[in-house]
Amino acid sequence: MEKIKLLIKGLITNVIFTAILFICAGRIDYIQGWIFLSGNVLTTLMNFFTIRKNRELINERSNLGEGIKSWDKLLLGLSAMIYLIIIVISGLDSGRFLWTKNFSWIISISGVVIMIIGQILFLTARSQNNFFSSVVRIQRERGHVVCDTGLYKTVRHPGYLGMILSLVGLPLITTSIWSIIPTLIAIILLLIRTSLEDKTLKMELDGYVEYSKKTRYKLIPLIW
Repeated sequence: MEKIKLLIKGLITNVIFTAILFICAGRIDYIQGWIFLSGNVLTTLMNFFTIRKNRELINERSNLGEGIKSWDKLLLGLSAMIYLIIIVISGLDSGRFLWTKNFSWIISISGVVIMIIGQILFLTARSQNNFFSSVVRIQRERGHVVCDTGLYKTVRHPGYLGMILSLVGLPLITTSIWSIIPTLIAIILLLIRTSLEDKTLKMELDGYVEYSKKTRYKLIPLIW
């Protein structure tokens, strides 16, 4: 039942954000909106099929436990608000007022490709880490341990890197130059969350300090 709820929730979320995008665009023949919907439905199905057999992780991501950090609640709220702003600006820009003109199929489809690559990275990281929660907390009741295999041998937070790539694809999908501004803010919030989560894990999760010495980079090899 939880699996079906997860799929339905993802599809409803996509429909809501797409509806907002079309309302802001003010027209049904908004090509970017249909590309946006198609890309998001695809990634929702990818999300469902890669987690459907992991009941334990579904429960963790659906029914949040205790110990969620207050700063994480704040960052998640801000991120949701910024994402909504990205959608609104995109629709107003490339749909209604055409501040960004000359729609290009190549740019829009390349945005979908980047978003899918980001989702593949995110979903791979999630499949390799059985403690991949949707919030920052130490899952003591589940015997939380460090994940140091797969992508986690290269960087400590591959899931966040995938999320950033997915965000980068958004302004390209909607071909909206003005939506780049809130997208950059959303990426900055993810970088802040990455840093704060890393500090939390170092302080509270056994073995993480040793792991961080072996896997030196948080997001991008040789850079950070």
